[in-house]
Amino acid sequence: MFYPSLSERLHTQHQALPQLIQPLTQEQLLQQPRPGTWSIQENLAHLVSYQPQFLSRLHRILDTPDPLFERYVGDEDPVFLYWRRQSADTLLHELEADRQQIIALLQGLRPEQLQRTGTHMHYGRLTVQDWTEFFLLHEAHHLFTIFKLAHKR
Repeated sequence: MFYPSLSERLHTQHQALPQLIQPLTQEQLLQQPRPGTWSIQENLAHLVSYQPQFLSRLHRILDTPDPLFERYVGDEDPVFLYWRRQSADTLLHELEADRQQIIALLQGLRPEQLQRTGTHMHYGRLTVQDWTEFFLLHEAHHLFTIFKLAHKR
């Protein structure tokens, strides 16, 4: 069984995005705060491109004894390069669809599967629950970044 707060955040945390970006113009979504830093649109595209990465990692953890994972670098991911050219509405739709796949996988796991581990090069050995916490904290970081960019005057 997942920790209740983990399950609730997995179901709802990403739902803050439409409210954060709804009042913004296309120009505001695409504006980079500084050269070389991501716009709101690019942060959103990163969240969309990272979810399949997370799902893939979960499958590897379930199928392989303690797999090792390199750091994910969005700017080097061709999937990210594709998603950052899509509309915000398309990104939000894809984010929700992929999230439902993640939820379905995690909800179907037995307690012993939640304890399986994968090793992150920087953070060490993590259980499936730890990986899910890491995923949600990573997403929360980008939600906060989007919030700050949306409210920067």
